[in-house]
Amino acid sequence: MSTCCTLLMICAAVCAAPSAPELTEAKPVWPEGRETEMNLSAGFRAVFEANPGDAVTLRLTASTLYRAYINGEFLGHGPARAGHGYYRIDEWDLAPHLRTGRNVVAVEVAGYNVNSYYLLDQPAFLQAEVVSGSAILAATGREPGGFEAHIIRERVQKVQRFSFQRPFIEVYRLTPGWDTWRKSSAAPVEPIACAVQSAKRYLPRRVSYPTFVERPPLRSVARGAMEIGLEPEHLWKDRSLVKITPEFKGYPESELEIVPSIELQKVRTGTSEPVTGPYEPGKVVKLAGNAFEILDLGTNLSGFIGATVECTEPTRLFFLFDEVLTNGDVDFKRLGCVGAVSYELQPGTYHLESFEPYTLRYLKLVTLGGACTVSSAYLREYVNPDVWTAQFACSDARLNRLFDAGRETFAQNAVDVFMDCPSRERAGWLCDSLFTSRVALDLGGTTVVEKNFFENFLLPESFAYLPEGMLPMCYPSDHNDGVFIPNWALWFVIQLEEYLQRSGDQETVDALKPKVMALLKYFERFKNEDGLLEKLESWVFVEWSKANEFVQDVNYPSNMLYAGVLGAIGRMYEMPDLTAESERLRDVIRKQSYDGAFFVDNALRKNGKLEVTQNRSEVCQYFAFFFDVATPESHPELWQKLCSQFGPDRKDTGAFSDVHMANSFIGNMLRFELLSRFAKGSQILPESIGYLLFMADRTGTLWENTTEVASCNHGFASHIVHTLYRDVLGLYSVDSVGKRIQVRLLDIPLDWCEGRKPLPDGAATMRWWKVGNTVHYRVEAPSGYAISVENLTSKEIVREP
Repeated sequence: MSTCCTLLMICAAVCAAPSAPELTEAKPVWPEGRETEMNLSAGFRAVFEANPGDAVTLRLTASTLYRAYINGEFLGHGPARAGHGYYRIDEWDLAPHLRTGRNVVAVEVAGYNVNSYYLLDQPAFLQAEVVSGSAILAATGREPGGFEAHIIRERVQKVQRFSFQRPFIEVYRLTPGWDTWRKSSAAPVEPIACAVQSAKRYLPRRVSYPTFVERPPLRSVARGAMEIGLEPEHLWKDRSLVKITPEFKGYPESELEIVPSIELQKVRTGTSEPVTGPYEPGKVVKLAGNAFEILDLGTNLSGFIGATVECTEPTRLFFLFDEVLTNGDVDFKRLGCVGAVSYELQPGTYHLESFEPYTLRYLKLVTLGGACTVSSAYLREYVNPDVWTAQFACSDARLNRLFDAGRETFAQNAVDVFMDCPSRERAGWLCDSLFTSRVALDLGGTTVVEKNFFENFLLPESFAYLPEGMLPMCYPSDHNDGVFIPNWALWFVIQLEEYLQRSGDQETVDALKPKVMALLKYFERFKNEDGLLEKLESWVFVEWSKANEFVQDVNYPSNMLYAGVLGAIGRMYEMPDLTAESERLRDVIRKQSYDGAFFVDNALRKNGKLEVTQNRSEVCQYFAFFFDVATPESHPELWQKLCSQFGPDRKDTGAFSDVHMANSFIGNMLRFELLSRFAKGSQILPESIGYLLFMADRTGTLWENTTEVASCNHGFASHIVHTLYRDVLGLYSVDSVGKRIQVRLLDIPLDWCEGRKPLPDGAATMRWWKVGNTVHYRVEAPSGYAISVENLTSKEIVREP
């Protein structure tokens, strides 16, 4: 990249960086010389004078994560994520929690210092201050009036990673009163000297603060005894355990103090009996030694697992968890993660809560060793709080359940960035984000999460380990192995154009232009004599299906996407040459890929010439129509086949068995988009139910795949919310920037439908109902909105006041 281009990118990033709340006196600090140590947890405590109701705020940021308390009460978890070299500042109101006189604010910070898809590998620190008006009551790095620090030795440091994508699991060795320091200044700790760290660059949080609602289980499922001392024939050892290297950081297996993933494979459920009846608030679960009980939250939820535990003898207690039951039991390793939190407890009473958020419907309490009682179990939700004023209801209860599942899925996957899943990865994946970002506007009425999402990509000057111009496949993250998905960087551009339309944020789009053009330049070297991308490097990804085996040498779905990207750049930045090139590429793809019946996935270079294969996938057809390579007019026979002989029933009919089936991510999603684009409203309803309802009924959330083999809570799948608003309710397009609402009424096999979509300045509400051969409807919007109506039904429509 030229020096000029680099300077432009730096200038764009600096100019776009917004101002953040000021940290007036606080300095970034950490135990001296240990800021890059892996999985080190430190506690910080400050004491200040105040009275109930005083205007007092805790302002802070940290690396990697923090959990804050005021007088022993849970206050918050953070910070919201930012790109490399930037940190978002949180502000917590302490007024409701204050007591007369001396108050104690306590902050736990985990410094992970490993690369992951979830959190950045950056040196650990805390920067915090307690503020009342213009007075600074306490601040890190200030003496006197600072924060006292100590190492939280109760959290075992040398443990395995949770997964390939996330940092360390949680293992604790506790004695009674270990956490008294959080609420009492008199509780002794072993103070440690801290050093001031390098100056940081700050950003506003911008996104809303979670409300951290505690959700108790709804019922017990089973209880029984554990068999111990087993020697399994095959031990599951994840790559995150056995493939630790300087590039993939963690503690080698030989250095681990304890390996729960192996230990838990040497025990299993022995005797088990079903349990009926609700889990009453405060219920006491009595666990004998080497026993278990499985609790059901009723819905797949994300957050922090907590309970009160009392034991009269030493014991080990495990919180095992998963989204589904496997053969009636919790399989902690089903998702390729270590779904376990481990506690070694001396006799006493404990109020336990995990530091990290996890995703589960089922919680299995397991004792190994002594007995204990577990009461008041809960999951403290860690979700986006802005989704609950949106409403949707219709005469088919199944669609209402899909809406609820979509909202639940979105809330758990959009706390601070758009994540793929809140469980295995918690990563800000591109492509997934295209679909989740649409739902953000539907449910919350704003684009603030998406603003942060793009800002995170914008501000770093470059991305280590990746080729020049390439964007990370998920971010914020570190990809020390150099792996990236070139297709996902293309989806970034598709989403960026949509973001401009729904936000009007031309400033961010313009600031990202240097990165977009650098990405375009990266792809130049892969263009063949036809202008098609050939032999793309690293991880070429179309979708989770057979299509991912047909990605070389020329992958036509990738080139269909590339053509769409050229058009998007041309429109965003007024570059008509790129728009024309996108049309030319579509014509090339039509001529090469279409075999007279279907579009073929790929061509191979043999003896210097491209030979089109016979590999055909369902998702390839959807790419063709989604990116305007094909239309119902240009390819009517193919369109008719896709509409009538593909869909959720094809697995039973076996139609076109040589065309490999699509998966939820992303083929089935693109199918919904095409049915909407071409007004197939009556088909969307049964297919939505066919593809998704079994997921909603089993977990209350929507899945990554069409089976439970992977994540059962995937952000992109929340897009059903967008589909229901757009194609069933009829709020086809809601433009809060241009203040225009387009209503499109389709022939829908329902008696009535109603809904409410939040807007930045109010809400759009709509209801329609059928009376004989007439559809009556009512639509309302804030003042200044223009409303247009398109009737694509076979009935007369009547607008009611």
